[in-house]
Amino acid sequence: MSEQVALLDPDDDSGRPVGVAPRERVRRENLPHSATGVLVRRPDGSVLVHRRSPEKDLWPGLLDVACGGVLVAGEEPEAGARRELAEEVGIDDPDLPLEPLGRAWYRDESTWYLAHRYAVVWDGPVRFVDGEVTDAWWEPPAAVAAVLADPASPLVPDSRALFTEFFA
Repeated sequence: MSEQVALLDPDDDSGRPVGVAPRERVRRENLPHSATGVLVRRPDGSVLVHRRSPEKDLWPGLLDVACGGVLVAGEEPEAGARRELAEEVGIDDPDLPLEPLGRAWYRDESTWYLAHRYAVVWDGPVRFVDGEVTDAWWEPPAAVAAVLADPASPLVPDSRALFTEFFA
């Protein structure tokens, strides 16, 4: 059975659900939904950058500075952010504090969602649990700011739009 995703009212910044649809339909018809994005930092401020798997349904093989993904219907944003951290980079600590960075809408020809943004400080190892990430490394904030600012960099467009302000 396909993952069910809550559809949102795009005129409501609170994330009010107005229906449910299978994930495939949400992607195919570019319907408004919720997703998470988490910046992962070391205590020294360096930022986790990762390469998306070539099998991803959206922006395969590109770089990303945030871990995250689509929320399933009924899933709370923080729970979804924690699930994505565990799935993508093996960060699975229920006591790890997530710092809320606010919500913001993102829309392009490929996706349309209300982003629930977070940051977390992690000093442990990362591992690629579900195959969504093929490689990851730590970069200083200035290097991440440069990648975010360079439209020619092979970075997913949603992270560029949603996280640049945190590196200004």
